[in-house]
Amino acid sequence: MDPVHDLLFGLSIALQPENFIYSFLGCVIGTIVGVLPGIGPLAAVSLLLPGTFGLDATKAVILLGGIYYGAMYGGSTTSILMRIPGEAASIVTCLDGYAMAQKGRAGPALMIAAIGSFVAGTLAVAALTVLAPLLARFALRFGPPEYTALLLFGLVVLSYMSGRSMLKALAMVTVGLLLGMIGVDLAAHMRFTYGLAELVDGIGIVPVAVGLFGLSEILTTAGKATPPQVYKPRLRDLSPSREEWRASVGPIGRGTVLGFAVGALPGPAHIISSFASYALERRLSRHPERFGEGAIEGVAGPESANNAAAQAAFAPMLALGVPSNAIMAMMMAAMMIHGVLPGPLLIRQNPEVFWGFMASMYVGNVVLLILNLPLVGLFVNLLRIPYRTLYPLIVLFCVLGVYAVRGSVFEVGIMTVMGLVGYLLRKFDFEAAPIGIGLVLAPTLEISLRQSLILSRGSYVIFLARPIAATLLAAAAAVLLLALLSVVRRALRSAPA
Repeated sequence: MDPVHDLLFGLSIALQPENFIYSFLGCVIGTIVGVLPGIGPLAAVSLLLPGTFGLDATKAVILLGGIYYGAMYGGSTTSILMRIPGEAASIVTCLDGYAMAQKGRAGPALMIAAIGSFVAGTLAVAALTVLAPLLARFALRFGPPEYTALLLFGLVVLSYMSGRSMLKALAMVTVGLLLGMIGVDLAAHMRFTYGLAELVDGIGIVPVAVGLFGLSEILTTAGKATPPQVYKPRLRDLSPSREEWRASVGPIGRGTVLGFAVGALPGPAHIISSFASYALERRLSRHPERFGEGAIEGVAGPESANNAAAQAAFAPMLALGVPSNAIMAMMMAAMMIHGVLPGPLLIRQNPEVFWGFMASMYVGNVVLLILNLPLVGLFVNLLRIPYRTLYPLIVLFCVLGVYAVRGSVFEVGIMTVMGLVGYLLRKFDFEAAPIGIGLVLAPTLEISLRQSLILSRGSYVIFLARPIAATLLAAAAAVLLLALLSVVRRALRSAPA
């Protein structure tokens, strides 16, 4: 069928008053979920899934989809204003977004985040409309060995692109992987729990991220004789300058392509893509030393990437019935509850659901842009609150956000410990962000590695026997060799003649 005709058919469904209301409602709830630290889109979708039982399949998937990609939009707000990630994909946005806020450029950071998210989300939906079946088939070529090699390659590349010491970055990734191994393993064995029942389910990303970024910022500032100067935003400073617009175009484009490519693969693609985009922009920049100090590219790229990945994640679920992450599994469950089976026959058997949802994502991106841009001025004015009042409020938000996830005081304690760890890491010039990505990827890496070894009966040769896996591992080895050569070259230059 003609894609234009199909899209017009979908718009005729998405713009029906009731469907539009559910799309708008999902976007509003998603934005609120993104702004409030600790809740996250998965918890919101899980909690609201029973509320869709009285709706038809089209309205249900439109509502839940709006919550999901709406949270991608809203997650940047607290990251930029308070250095508290609204959700896991916004961890990277803390680095330069908050630094821009400290310099009185919170308005441009929020505006670029909103516009980058809109552009990336819209382009990703357009590509998804055409390429969903193709991308889904490509994703199916990845078995456990390929995923293991891909994750290892990604961790090595992200460490290499960190811009500082690759050895320090790899050390922080390793710490994150070790934290991700705490709890019950796949064989129901306890690991590193030390008899604490609270550690059976492992350590969540929320207390770790909030502690490493939000609480550590408070501790770092509290240790100074005078708090850092925050330049109060002015009305004329709400819009990005011409230089900031120019600097953001490339990162938005690259983030969109990168996020869409990664988004079709299983796992927390929106988180991986935001880290990868930040590392890429830092490596491509002529002034990498600006990153972490308020580079607009460090906001534009990751925010575009995580929104493109969020849209692309629907490809394998809709086209093949294969959920790429936990949120997609919840979306798939919602469709099946309503008698709609995602997969190759979805377009033929339920075209109104498929094309109505596709069109609703176009509508949702416009709604989110209209919702977020007028709120920039309101959010920025939070920075006018005096430090003596703002810092206790930030600590309160940290505690409430972490406690709200599981109602656990123990996780508040984990947040406190990670805040101290983040403070020490900043003192010794270590980056905390790689810990987050190591923690997020640890379960996926372990599962794929175990499955690979089960398939090969314990032989690691399987990673060399599979062409895609072998290519990825060879590329990872090449990156390590390149990093080693760089170290040797620097040592030779600094050696006395």
